[in-house]
Amino acid sequence: MTPASTEPRMPVLFIGHGSPMNAIEENTWTQGFRSLARQLPRPKAILSISAHWFLPGTHVTGNEHPPTIHDFGGFPRALYEMQYPARGSVELANRVVGLLGASRASVQHDWGLDHGTWTVLHHLRPEADVPVVQLSIDARLAPSEHFTLGRALAGLRDEGVLVMGSGNVTHNLRHAFTSMRSGDTTTPAWAERFDQDVARALEQRDGAFLARVIETDAGRMSHPSIDHYLPLLYAAGAAGDGGTVRFPVSGFDLGSLSMRSVLYS
Repeated sequence: MTPASTEPRMPVLFIGHGSPMNAIEENTWTQGFRSLARQLPRPKAILSISAHWFLPGTHVTGNEHPPTIHDFGGFPRALYEMQYPARGSVELANRVVGLLGASRASVQHDWGLDHGTWTVLHHLRPEADVPVVQLSIDARLAPSEHFTLGRALAGLRDEGVLVMGSGNVTHNLRHAFTSMRSGDTTTPAWAERFDQDVARALEQRDGAFLARVIETDAGRMSHPSIDHYLPLLYAAGAAGDGGTVRFPVSGFDLGSLSMRSVLYS
């Protein structure tokens, strides 16, 4: 995929994907996803950075027909039967490697579209009519380095590509499952504080704060594992410093799981 000035400039999206069940349930979050879909122009392709491809290395999917990956357990059969048959794009995969540098990124064929990608695209692009490529998250890198990689992807916006991070602003599953079992879904102060601090930094385009806030007490409580936070840094980096920031979906599921989505235009 090469630069094309005739393409409309795409927004950048971070989406709080939450439970895989959002693919098949009708709830506040899925209604929010469908409302968000109506705010998005049709992209030429989608580059998704999902929390669920988290490993030592930066890779992009090069499959012409990426498989739908059911990377979860203990859910209803209907969820495992779902498919998201979007095409891949070898052209976009190679373009991403070119932007990031062949010394630090490579095309791989042993992954596909995991649930961080397809459960939300099921609502955003239900016809699966746009090519989708996934970018992995290198677990060895510091948060600031992920933000820098996102910056390198900014030019894709002018080539008709929707850059989409998929994770959650807060993601402490132990706390969420405890809340679910007890029936007490009160949002704890640490989750509320972290969510609000991140939202403020996003509005202020404060990338340095976004990279270091994960090391605060509230950050460590919000993310015992950093995987669901890092897709936000890719989106914030790719968005650059201009335009507007909106939060088309916000609120907490299971007490402490922030479902905030971020739309840069």
